Amino acid sequence: MSSAELPDAENEERHRLRPRGSNQIGMSQFNERVVLQAIRFHGSLPKADLARLTNLSNQTISLIINRLLDEGLVCKLASLRGKVGQPSVPIALDPDGAYSIGIKIGRRSMDVLLVDFVGQVRQRSSMSYAFPDPEKLFPEIARQLVLMSAALGPAHAQRLCGVGIAAPLMLGGWQQLLSLDPAQSDQWHAIDIRARIEAMTSLPVEFAKDTAAACVAELVAGRGRTIRSFLYMFVGTFIGGGLVIDSHLRGGQQGNAGAVGSIPLGLASSGQDAPPRQLLSDASLFSLEQLFDAAGLDRTAANDARALEAPWLTHTVAWMDDAARGIALAISSAASLLDLEGVIIDGSVDRSVLERLMAQVNIALDLYSWEGIVRPQVLAGTIGADARAIGGALLPLYANFAPDRDLFLKLDK
Repeated sequence: MSSAELPDAENEERHRLRPRGSNQIGMSQFNERVVLQAIRFHGSLPKADLARLTNLSNQTISLIINRLLDEGLVCKLASLRGKVGQPSVPIALDPDGAYSIGIKIGRRSMDVLLVDFVGQVRQRSSMSYAFPDPEKLFPEIARQLVLMSAALGPAHAQRLCGVGIAAPLMLGGWQQLLSLDPAQSDQWHAIDIRARIEAMTSLPVEFAKDTAAACVAELVAGRGRTIRSFLYMFVGTFIGGGLVIDSHLRGGQQGNAGAVGSIPLGLASSGQDAPPRQLLSDASLFSLEQLFDAAGLDRTAANDARALEAPWLTHTVAWMDDAARGIALAISSAASLLDLEGVIIDGSVDRSVLERLMAQVNIALDLYSWEGIVRPQVLAGTIGADARAIGGALLPLYANFAPDRDLFLKLDK
């Protein structure tokens, strides 16, 4: 039976794994990466299933698995019994096969995560601030790079494959919205974050826009494994996002794809004193922080469960109403231009706050007419507040072990 004759479900399953392997001589490293990708996306699998998914022969799969076992990149799990014939042995990624360090530099905090080969966080360090001071931030990053390498020990430290940075492209931007001192903001315009961190380590260093990195985490380790095309929104100090089409993150020629924070919330007219507000004005956590500040409350509650408790709750409800209506407008507009399977919303908020925001977004979406287009499903992200740092950590892992090098093409645009 040809691929075109397969039932829809099986055909879809085969096409989710891209690219597939080749039995030609000279493709050994590529095929190893295809097998690692198959295990990462589908979980532990016996050799026979790996052969089916990758279109490689059973003999080629056996040779590849033996090499990966020798390299410490995969491991064997307990045999599966109860089926006809010989028991099958699932092959899984070895968590100690490789490590990477993800660094998220945000407008309110910095996180450094040590991540293993299966994407689990082994060690973390966080630093909070009103706004990042480079004179304090970079020495702390240098210190954490040394500490996390030392924590692995000499043998495992050799398996560190790189450092991935997730940061806003314009960390010093939006001075007026954030009420920043111009000198405090301007110093970031002259700083090359990637170059500063490259000078601290001999490891390769990757860089991505923070919300694009969060989208990478969802694409690789979350709902992106089952949804091929989606708009991603991350509610942080500023709301931002990413666009995934056919399982690839798309930045666009100018890097504008997925820049949901810049979506206008109204029509512009020549008689207006100012252009319409952007989505980031209503759906970003800095707006909630401002409401808390005005009421004399601790602004840091915007990131935790206190946001839904008195006396913060009244202000959170007001913010959430504006944020949900703005997000719904953005989703409606995007659905009219893009054929999306879904919209994924995540953020640096407590999960209870995200659940309530999601409910409000769906209520707001009910107010729109969906005649002529299909309303996309709206789903909660699965990674949470660590999405940006984990996405950063995944960049060097993919550069070293994934077959599809253009998965995050032009991510730094």
